Amino acid sequence: MEFLPSTFTGSPRQMHEYAQDAMTYVRSYGCPNLFITFTCNPAWPEITEELSHGQTATDRHDLLARVFRQKKQKFINVLTKMDVFGEARCWMYSIEWQKRGPPPSHNLIWLKEKIHSTQIDDVISAEFPNPELDPVLSDIVKNT
Repeated sequence: MEFLPSTFTGSPRQMHEYAQDAMTYVRSYGCPNLFITFTCNPAWPEITEELSHGQTATDRHDLLARVFRQKKQKFINVLTKMDVFGEARCWMYSIEWQKRGPPPSHNLIWLKEKIHSTQIDDVISAEFPNPELDPVLSDIVKNT
């Protein structure tokens, strides 16, 4: 009987090791402060510009995976290195590869200073952009 090593992505040993790492973070730093999901968008220009005539994003899984990985890395760098929510103590993520649709990345972030409920409105906005003040951003939001 052969066993896949923990270096093989997606193997039971790798998943077990990853779960143990997560538990070590929780034991050392407590519960994560942020849980952020980042989803691949097949309509990203980096994807649509590379498709041949008649192709859809679902025809090019390799392209989806590469662009998603690059954007995910940039996203994590912005969150952890630019201190968007404050200085990050540590972080980890897991990608949920589904049988259909683009993959989401589930990100856990531990901050050195916790965000309190009174500060959430300072960092998160859930408003539609005003089409008169910012028509480009308004169109982007409507079309995604």
